Amino acid sequence: MNLFEYEGKRPVIADDAFVAATATIIGDVTIEAGASIWYGATLRGDDGPIVIRAGANVQDGTVIHTTPGVTTEIGERATVAHQCMVHGAVIETEALVGNGCVVLDGARIGSRAMIAAMSLVQPGVHIPPGMLAAGVPAQVKKEIAGTQAEFWVNMNPVYYPQLAQRHVKGIKRIEP
Repeated sequence: MNLFEYEGKRPVIADDAFVAATATIIGDVTIEAGASIWYGATLRGDDGPIVIRAGANVQDGTVIHTTPGVTTEIGERATVAHQCMVHGAVIETEALVGNGCVVLDGARIGSRAMIAAMSLVQPGVHIPPGMLAAGVPAQVKKEIAGTQAEFWVNMNPVYYPQLAQRHVKGIKRIEP
């Protein structure tokens, strides 16, 4: 992993967190127990703190940053999927931000809500708990209970900690 101190602030990473070798973690970033930060993700805590709560997963190619004086937080067992950007926002417990989404300053994604792939959550928008939102801009569509979205919200908090442990044990760098 690529770890950098910035203006005297250093990342704090739990011993049992998985941070992929190609992830970049800069400055005021806290990664709690059992969280996973995947390949190519960048977490840049230079303007404010970033907190990745216990069991959360930040997937490949995602960028997390913040606004000065604001904490960006990824809640317990939440998922930020592949190639997302989360900027100055809060993702609550077990929420799921789908592939390619952008979640902007002051937005809040409620617990166990899901943002459909390729959606844009505009600044200051609040997606209520347990709801599916989609689109550009993202709009609440329906409750996730009883839908295919519920499968993903239920599955990711269980699957990604297991997958992270498989990577800890099974990945091996290959020299050319």
